[in-house]
Amino acid sequence: MKKILYRLSDRFTLILFSVAVILIFVMLYYSQKIVHDLRAESRNIIEFYARVHSQAALQEDETLINFLFEEIIKRTNFPIILTDVNKNPDYWVGLQIDSNEKSAETVEKVKAIVRKLEKQIDPVAITFRDSEGIEITLGYLYFGDSHLITRLIWLPYVEIGVIGLFILVALLGFRSIKKSEEQFIWVGLTKETAHQMGTPLSSLMGWLEIIKSRKECASAAKELAEMENDINRLSKVSARFSQIGSRSSIKKQNLLPILDDIIEYFQRRLPHMGKEVKIIRRIEPVPDVYLNRDLFEWVIENLIKNALDAIEKKSGVIEISTGLVNEMKSSVFIDIKDNGKGISSQHRRIVFKPGYSTKKRGWGLGLNLAKRIVEEFHDGKLLIKDSRIGEGTTMRIILKG
Repeated sequence: MKKILYRLSDRFTLILFSVAVILIFVMLYYSQKIVHDLRAESRNIIEFYARVHSQAALQEDETLINFLFEEIIKRTNFPIILTDVNKNPDYWVGLQIDSNEKSAETVEKVKAIVRKLEKQIDPVAITFRDSEGIEITLGYLYFGDSHLITRLIWLPYVEIGVIGLFILVALLGFRSIKKSEEQFIWVGLTKETAHQMGTPLSSLMGWLEIIKSRKECASAAKELAEMENDINRLSKVSARFSQIGSRSSIKKQNLLPILDDIIEYFQRRLPHMGKEVKIIRRIEPVPDVYLNRDLFEWVIENLIKNALDAIEKKSGVIEISTGLVNEMKSSVFIDIKDNGKGISSQHRRIVFKPGYSTKKRGWGLGLNLAKRIVEEFHDGKLLIKDSRIGEGTTMRIILKG
């Protein structure tokens, strides 16, 4: 249940993004609806003026036309341009151009605005019918958006920017807090484990020395040697835990002897694991790399153990290979390849998450801790190079030379 809740918490980013998108669309829809209504209101005013202008033209009442223009049109807060039937400007209001200026240069500027407005909003034709019922076009009224409509058009984009910035800051803060909490938990867990292991290990080592000193135990020298090896290994594991969260010593050293020791250790243990697994060594000479031996051994051992667990067949193969990532650079790769069950594409992005495990009694901490050791302590990379269901997986470590 806890694992399910943890995985659901990882979807927080997706949920937050989805809510933000919905809010953005709602704001855009609502603001565009208001803009549409205001434009319709502006058009109603223009159409009313056009009808009255037609009636005044039919009655040849210049006084009414001038009154409408002065008292209605000039009082509007959006740009209006009256043109003749050939779309040459006669009058205009609401432009940053003096309406009394009729020079050729000014008229050309207004014509350019007419062409621009024509692409945005259909003009309103001023027409009337003569005595024979023929409709005659007197001119056109072009109009644009008021300052209020322009601000409303840009308002949602400003709001989107503010909301987006807020969400970005929230996500960065959330991730930073989450990462700090995880780091604190990891460090506390590993140091407490090292502390708890220290006391019984010291006791075991003391008892082992007492047993070895007794003459009657001379016949069990081989078994005692193996016990000593295992106790020393537990001591090494405890030392590894104690280095998590500390400034571990990292120095430049040869990678090959380290891999050879790990391979030799597993080859001694393989006959007792109930599987016929063969470890193939494809190690090529590579430049020395900066690493902490104790922690790096832990990573390799963890990856080999995962490879062994993934092999469900009676016989399996694990290949360990090294080489240069790029011949022009000094980055080194270590590949650990198995012919196990593989990892599905759905699970590839979560295998390094703490809590993910395919084992019934697994904690799901091994790969996450291995990735932290490689990337945070060694400034390298741990990734899934390739994986196919039923064919196996290749894990790749990249270290800088």
